[in-house]
Amino acid sequence: MKLKKYVSILLLLFATSFAFSQVKFEAKVSKSKLGINERLRVDFEMNKDGDNFNPPSFSGFSVVGGPNQSVSNSWINGVRSFKKTYSYFLAPKKRGNFTITQATIVIDGETYKTTPIKVVVTAAIDKPKDPNDPNYIASETIHLVAEVSKSNPYLNEAITVVYKLYVSPSTGVDNWHEIDSPRYNDFWSQTIDTKGQKVENGTYKGEEYRFLVLRKAVLYPQKTGKLNIEPLSLDITVQVPSNRRDIFGNRMMTRVHKTVSAGNKTINVKPLPEAGKPIDFTGAVGDFSFNVSTSKTELNASESLQTKVEVKGKGNLKLFNLPKIALPSSLEVYEPEHVENVRTNLSGMQGSISDTYTVVPQYKGKYPIPNISFSYFDLKTESYKRLSSKEIVIDVLEGPLNNAVQTGEETSIGSAKQRVVLNNDQFAFIKTKTNIESISQNYFFKTPLFWSALLLPFLVIPIAIIIRKKKATRDADVFGNRIRKADKLAKKYLSNAKKALGKKEAFYIALEKALHNYLKAKLHIETSDLSKDKIQVLLTEKGVEAEVIKDFNAILESCELARYTPITIVTMQEDYNKAAQTISLIDKQAR
Repeated sequence: MKLKKYVSILLLLFATSFAFSQVKFEAKVSKSKLGINERLRVDFEMNKDGDNFNPPSFSGFSVVGGPNQSVSNSWINGVRSFKKTYSYFLAPKKRGNFTITQATIVIDGETYKTTPIKVVVTAAIDKPKDPNDPNYIASETIHLVAEVSKSNPYLNEAITVVYKLYVSPSTGVDNWHEIDSPRYNDFWSQTIDTKGQKVENGTYKGEEYRFLVLRKAVLYPQKTGKLNIEPLSLDITVQVPSNRRDIFGNRMMTRVHKTVSAGNKTINVKPLPEAGKPIDFTGAVGDFSFNVSTSKTELNASESLQTKVEVKGKGNLKLFNLPKIALPSSLEVYEPEHVENVRTNLSGMQGSISDTYTVVPQYKGKYPIPNISFSYFDLKTESYKRLSSKEIVIDVLEGPLNNAVQTGEETSIGSAKQRVVLNNDQFAFIKTKTNIESISQNYFFKTPLFWSALLLPFLVIPIAIIIRKKKATRDADVFGNRIRKADKLAKKYLSNAKKALGKKEAFYIALEKALHNYLKAKLHIETSDLSKDKIQVLLTEKGVEAEVIKDFNAILESCELARYTPITIVTMQEDYNKAAQTISLIDKQAR
């Protein structure tokens, strides 16, 4: 009898130890069907500690919380139980059927995997309004709003978008980060600096709120019709009051994650009226003044003067071309220097743009600079306006006379008819005497050419050895080869840009690729890191002058603006030359 009792006890202990030695590793979800506006909790549980836990990819979901780790140890009737859990909180990205794939962990040298779990995401559901639910409280007290200044602007009329985060006084925000930034397709855009913004008091739907301005942008629509402004989305850690109270009776706060979005905004862009549109209209919209001036009106031949064509005011200053001046052929004119002195704030672009021509007269006389005109669309009166300059007369006091003008002959543009003067020695180059010399028979043996051919192999062998060593050293330089390869690629794209001169879109695509590949080689960064601020910092650290960095960024801006701005082949040639010069300067200055 006693023997049976001992055997039973031993079997019970063996069964208990065997059950405990079995490793369990499984995945559990809070629900298998949820709305797109709900959250899913996934727990990975194990009854024995392990190493190298590897979660699944959670395809179709965004991780909004976790991994949170919890461990519990307990002894019940002398039996030890252990449980370790990794918890994740997921937000669905879209509706559909998804699978939480396998997670893996290594326990006692063996790899264990969970079983895949299927989850169905449906359309958004109406959540019950539970005043004690932290998620419901957060949704009612946190609001992200996009305020658009005008919903029906004209083409190329400035509008502003201001993103404000409204927070109820009873709620707090620990931190936030952008999970989806808006891309302003079909707009010329300029982001306004919001650093140093302070929390302000205001109202939202008639209730008292605090708000913070997160982002400001000025947009100039480049197409007519209905255009979409993409939403800004944030992931926020919110502190909301709970039902628990501390020892002093104050309500304790609970942290929850909340995804908020400003929502899509649609604006209806009106086309500019066709009635009364001037022939020379190039797309200027706003309120402008126009002036043509010269640095001097009296000078001598071969001296130079500057003629400046300038537009000042408020409007889309960077998005149209200035009118060109027409000068007599006796005045030599160089390509203009384009200068932009434009600042952008919430009211749009303001400042001036100008083209400055260098003019050099060749002959004595008086030369008129004819008046030119500039037309724009005035938003206040919703009509076209034309501004004209006054005629300017250039008086060249000293210099040679233009013979064609003096004799009354007609002069073609850029040249004058002149009488051909014959020279008496015009046939002096023809030889009339010859020197005949006898040709003696020469032999190749022992000639300088013979000795050169004989000794050449002995000279070539050491040179070949040196070249081979240098080639081996160069081949071993992986980093240097990468830079040289990228430089060749940049030159290739520059050559492609040169071939595409006159084709705006192809030219600026090739030019932008060349600049990006050059930077990737020079600064050792990837395309995703090519932000203006990052380029500024890295080039400054390498000792490149600020003016060269400014020129480089200006070329990149030209590539971006080219999609929306009328561009001439002269401007393309200037941008190409400036790009080549700037790359050369960076190579010389960078350490």
